[in-house]
Amino acid sequence: MSEISNIKKSIEEITKLKEEINNMIEFTEIELDEDMLKDLKQNIKEIKTKIEKFEIEVLLNGEFDHNNAYMEIHSGAGGTESNDWANMIKRMYIRYFEKKGYKYEIISEQPGEEVGIKGVTFKIKGQNAYGYLKSETGVHRLVRISPFDSNKRRHTSFASVLVTPEINTNIEIDIQEKDLKIDVYRSSGAGGQSVNTTDSAVRITHLPTGIVVTCQNERSQIQNKEKAIDILKQKLYIIEREKVDKQLSDLKGSVMDVNFGSQIRNYVMHPYSLVKDLRTNTETSNVEKVLDGDIDIFIESYLKRC
Repeated sequence: MSEISNIKKSIEEITKLKEEINNMIEFTEIELDEDMLKDLKQNIKEIKTKIEKFEIEVLLNGEFDHNNAYMEIHSGAGGTESNDWANMIKRMYIRYFEKKGYKYEIISEQPGEEVGIKGVTFKIKGQNAYGYLKSETGVHRLVRISPFDSNKRRHTSFASVLVTPEINTNIEIDIQEKDLKIDVYRSSGAGGQSVNTTDSAVRITHLPTGIVVTCQNERSQIQNKEKAIDILKQKLYIIEREKVDKQLSDLKGSVMDVNFGSQIRNYVMHPYSLVKDLRTNTETSNVEKVLDGDIDIFIESYLKRC
């Protein structure tokens, strides 16, 4: 039903766009004054933007591109600096989700000791969520004058982002209880009457692979365990798929492995302003705009390159 809804939405948008183009063609057949010509040029610019949007969506033809997504953000070494940077990255993506009209929920979050976060996991729901966000997997590097350094020295901070698709959990992923280490702890959150006095948060370690997933936003330990198992299934599926891809790579003649540890983008705030994607060489000097969620130029250039 979700796929049908997305297809209907695309058809409606394309039909509307076609009507707008036909109206403009008719508009050009009459004599135009200066104001009308100005309006026409603006309309053409808007239609061009819409066409470019559809061109990008045509590129989203991967197996999971139309799926919802999970995004994990983790701070790198550096304590306060990196925790603050991870929180800035979190805010950047939340702004991006809002601009795209995506719904999101925080599955798990670990606050930093002083500021920021050590890590956070989102579930993002929306048309082509994974297709757009898959390009964000990698290490994000920040260079700035530290607001936490009284000597106003320049600091470099790192945060990693991992994006995986939501996959139908009917897939055959065999998880044995003996392979799981399950820890429960008290959820973090608001104080006062809202404080959680039970050990409802769940951390699951998959011993054969070392994968760790956590969930703390549900009301009970059972619900948190079920959601954590679901996320673990997604990750194990990706691992199994990568094994198959590796075996088929020689036959298909392409490298299919994804390097989750690679540095993909630099955000420089001092001594100059620049955000540069190292994979596509796409760059902009408007760092504040990027950190406010305007990351389409990087995502679209990545999709076009791929």
